[in-house]
Amino acid sequence: MKDKQLTYHEQIVPFSRAELVEKLREALSDSRFSHVLRVEQTAIELAGLNHVDPERASIAGLVHDYAKQRPDEDFIAAIKQYHLDPILLDYGNAIWHGVVGWLFVKNELGINDIEVLNAVRYHTVGHQYMTPLEQIVYMADYIEPARDFPGVNEARRVTKANLQEGVAFQTKQTLSYLVQHNKPVFPQTILTYNSWVPQFDLK
Repeated sequence: MKDKQLTYHEQIVPFSRAELVEKLREALSDSRFSHVLRVEQTAIELAGLNHVDPERASIAGLVHDYAKQRPDEDFIAAIKQYHLDPILLDYGNAIWHGVVGWLFVKNELGINDIEVLNAVRYHTVGHQYMTPLEQIVYMADYIEPARDFPGVNEARRVTKANLQEGVAFQTKQTLSYLVQHNKPVFPQTILTYNSWVPQFDLK
């Protein structure tokens, strides 16, 4: 997949792509930075397959993990400051960097586009009603080229053939993994499962 470095025209973010990339480079470790670049490219590819704005896909793909390496104290403070559901305090970064992290994207990167922000918000736990862009970031994070886990090639095949079925596939696999490993399941993940999985004949 040849990298596509878009020129931003829509004023979704107050930076050029190059400037946004530099802000991410400063915020993330080298490995996490490389991951967001791969997610961006995968999101652009999926946008092309699903008639979605590639600029929004690029931006959302880049910023989805902006808050991934923040200290726990930042998230706890935000949960309290913005009066978010206190159940969030029972979880950790794996949930927080999306469900809470969108606030840092909004406040620190100056992004106010609700669809981009929701793509960040839902990329770890999903949502009952995801727009195509939100589905794209949810899946691009899961199937980007460096991902290597049982079933990832099937996830890639399914997603490129049918984005919604890809969402169902990932959601089922994620819930299965959490249950098999006795991990806590965030309530939103169960709602996502009930909304997406039963409508598809997944093996």
